[in-house]
Amino acid sequence: MNNKESALVLFSGGQDSTTCLYWALKNFSSVHTLCFTYGQRHSKEVEVAKAIAEQAGVPFQLLDASIISKLSVNSLTSDITMDQEKPAGSYPNTFVPGRNLLFLTFAAVIARSHGIRHIVTGVSEADYSGYPDCRDTFILSANASINLAMDEHFQIHTPLMWRDKTAVWQLADELGVFDIVRAQTLTCYNGIIADGCGHCPACKLRKQGLDSYLKIRK
Repeated sequence: MNNKESALVLFSGGQDSTTCLYWALKNFSSVHTLCFTYGQRHSKEVEVAKAIAEQAGVPFQLLDASIISKLSVNSLTSDITMDQEKPAGSYPNTFVPGRNLLFLTFAAVIARSHGIRHIVTGVSEADYSGYPDCRDTFILSANASINLAMDEHFQIHTPLMWRDKTAVWQLADELGVFDIVRAQTLTCYNGIIADGCGHCPACKLRKQGLDSYLKIRK
């Protein structure tokens, strides 16, 4: 892409957003990161995100979006048992309704204040755990709505949209940050860095992708 413009990355310090951060650093002249507190189970991910952003040499902004935790009951912002599998005909209770739409809206407002029109997010339809706000159709719709609402021409980039976790590991490797993503990111719902707890849905998905990629890694 070799874009001479700037980009804002929605950044949590996890595998996906960290891979997106380094993808953005490769493809844009400058990069800003935006991290959210939204009443999630653990604050460790904010510390991890800030540390990775500092290591990458990019500005880090933390935004309080804790109102999200007051809007619905789910296992990421409430003290209830986490679904280990997607319930038939429904969404896993790790789904936080409206989260990605609100995140993208907040990101666009902040991007506008910095004169940035490119927004990068790590959502994926290939490994989206049944979340409706990780689908490509949602991103396209949100992009159009945000542009209309602000009379701007933002472009939302989703470099992981069609990549499963195996392909996400491969992209991190191609970007030269495989070791950083493997050892320093926090994907675990229980707040454990790197390989995580090994039991929550996020850890299982991450490990499956890693094991699969290591088998084909040259």
